[in-house]
Amino acid sequence: MMIENPSREEMGKMLKKSKRIAVVGLSDNPDRTSYMVSKAMQDSGYEIIPVNPAVSEVLGVKAVKALKDIEGHVDIVNVFRRSEFLPEIAKEFAEIDADIFWAQLGVENEEAYNFLEEKGYTVIMNRCIKVEHALTK
Repeated sequence: MMIENPSREEMGKMLKKSKRIAVVGLSDNPDRTSYMVSKAMQDSGYEIIPVNPAVSEVLGVKAVKALKDIEGHVDIVNVFRRSEFLPEIAKEFAEIDADIFWAQLGVENEEAYNFLEEKGYTVIMNRCIKVEHALTK
């Protein structure tokens, strides 16, 4: 099965409806893409939840070690990890029953995509959430 993303219009609707974004692999280094993208989303009004066992806090928010450590519902899980880690992250995602699995630009994995699609989840891969947000505001 090929990876097929929702249309840009559909992504825009999802972003307008969403409020909480868990960011897997969010770095506390301001020079990293994950930090810059997450800061822009936070500045646009989204609640950012850093998911990274190697940091204690990012963007003024206490980090959690894993998706399962997040209290409450998560709208989007935005992934900044290498493509080979996506199947493992997809399984964690399914356990917390978030709404949208979003792998950043340059990140995609067919195994993870198929796993989530078969379970009925919305999956977006190889797209930058900040770019899609800017283009669909």
